Amino acid sequence: MSASFPTETPPGFRGLDPELPVRIYRRHLPHWRQDGATYFVTFRQEDALPQTKLRDLRQLRQQWEELHPTPRSESDWTEYARQFTRRVEHWLDQGYGSCLLARPAHAQIVVALMRNTDPACCALNAFVLMPNHVHVLVRPRAGHTLESVVGSWKRESARRINRAELRRGALWEEESYDRIVRDAGHLRKVVAYMGNNPHKAGLAPGASVRWVCEEWEKAGWGFEACGAEA
Repeated sequence: MSASFPTETPPGFRGLDPELPVRIYRRHLPHWRQDGATYFVTFRQEDALPQTKLRDLRQLRQQWEELHPTPRSESDWTEYARQFTRRVEHWLDQGYGSCLLARPAHAQIVVALMRNTDPACCALNAFVLMPNHVHVLVRPRAGHTLESVVGSWKRESARRINRAELRRGALWEEESYDRIVRDAGHLRKVVAYMGNNPHKAGLAPGASVRWVCEEWEKAGWGFEACGAEA
């Protein structure tokens, strides 16, 4: 990590506010929502995990539920999400599936959609495109939900990539993985993780796309400043 790493959070960042209410809903994973918060989101291609891995995840859920009978606390769900996400992220880096984002033309479709998002909808802070999944740091604006912002990227990119590939069917897994970024320390770890993901997955130069908004770069919150490989 750079010795000159900034002590203040970057412009526009809003971590978890303990004074504001948090809403929780659950599908396969728990999802925490707080108005104005910054989120770390990962969405993957529908075929990025083979059936054997999906079966492992179902078994993990079943075993966890047996060990944590209802009622389940927020800390129980947090630990489950941590175990689930850690396992999925490891498997995603193995490069399963069609890996359509490894094709520059398809990657640029996703990049253009995210970069051209109306600033009134969200503050887009950083993203990394891997061959079969995408990491994003984003803060929805008032009146807009994380689901609507990410859903618009997924729907339109699926439409364009499917048309280019002459294919039909789902491109993205319906449920994304997301978490509220707690504070500056957590943010630094997230930015470093995102920036290091291509190196950790063994990708060749140019096989991924990394981007941080100009305001964060100027404030010293680029990938390298947070500890990622150049």
